[in-house]
Amino acid sequence: MALRTLVAATVAAVVAVATQVSAHAPAPMIPTALVEDVKSATADIEFMDYVGNGQVIKLAPGDVLVLSYLKSCEHETITGGTVIVGAEHSDVRDGEIVQTKVPCDGGKIRLTSQQASKSAASAYRLQSADIQPTLYARTPLVQLPKVLASGDRTLRIERIDRKGERHELKIDDATAAAGFYDLAGMNVSLARGGIYDASIGGHKMLFQIDAKATTGPAPIVSRLLRFQ
Repeated sequence: MALRTLVAATVAAVVAVATQVSAHAPAPMIPTALVEDVKSATADIEFMDYVGNGQVIKLAPGDVLVLSYLKSCEHETITGGTVIVGAEHSDVRDGEIVQTKVPCDGGKIRLTSQQASKSAASAYRLQSADIQPTLYARTPLVQLPKVLASGDRTLRIERIDRKGERHELKIDDATAAAGFYDLAGMNVSLARGGIYDASIGGHKMLFQIDAKATTGPAPIVSRLLRFQ
């Protein structure tokens, strides 16, 4: 009887501790912005990371960070200081910020708060939208599926609203490891207003190019295409 009472008391204590820890655990941050460029030896973030609401990024004097917000389509170039990531824009202290609006599917992208635990920074990965994405530049940056078999690394992009345009792009080991393929670097431009089917390694998706899509350089958030 005493042993049963002792076991019950121990279980109750463990549950109480677990409940207390859970109650004080911080809620996961909501990913809101994409790191389009970073020039810093100390900031614990990298190109193509997703950062979350409330995340703090410290930049040394002269460091440069470029963020694009997924909902507000705010494009920011930040030099030095402490950056507090917000829901639609950053709060920068002791640094400089230049903000511009860029075209993107703001508010139409559904995000996941699954953490890419590569470092102490909270980096997130984008989850594909429930709708057909629209890109606002003619040279998509394709975020590749996480797992690609070595024998099936051909990215196929074919226009389906008008016949005759088809691209087959080989993905090498370095590109597969990086996780993205930039058509701008391969001088491949898609047609304004075109609707395309993209496929690789058993993954498929439809997307369209905006009728007024830019031809020259454009922020990544305006031209990001991610496979589910």
